[in-house]
Amino acid sequence: MGVKIKTRPFGEIVVNEMQIIDFPDGIPGFDYVKKFVLLDTQDKNSPLKWLQAYDEPELAFIIIRPVDFLREYELVVSMSDLDAVGAETADKLLVFAIVTIPKNPSEMTANLQGPVIINPDKRLGRQAISLSEKYGVRHRILDEMKKAAAEG
Repeated sequence: MGVKIKTRPFGEIVVNEMQIIDFPDGIPGFDYVKKFVLLDTQDKNSPLKWLQAYDEPELAFIIIRPVDFLREYELVVSMSDLDAVGAETADKLLVFAIVTIPKNPSEMTANLQGPVIINPDKRLGRQAISLSEKYGVRHRILDEMKKAAAEG
């Protein structure tokens, strides 16, 4: 069944209730926001998506799957992060990184230190803490894409 929500990128839209994801702990800095909706951008071919707060129209994060720009990406999170989204393993989780886009979009970065993990079956999400020392909070997306293209 459809639910009307107000969004930052698209104004008022109707979303399927199945698109609503509970974040019981919120997202750090926004812990009062407990429900988000995963939305495609207007460009269906773009790897970027929106994580739109359900009750806060102005709060929306641009997100990307780390594997879309970093082929070797490996999710390493604690069991408590997996438990929080009702998963025993990371196999079936959707994994995203929050993107920061500065004035010069070619310098956009992704926070791989705090991956957003979503269990699509239980519709539970959480911003986890990566236990891998390989990833930082400002991973340059286009640099990684260029590297991957050069490696072919």
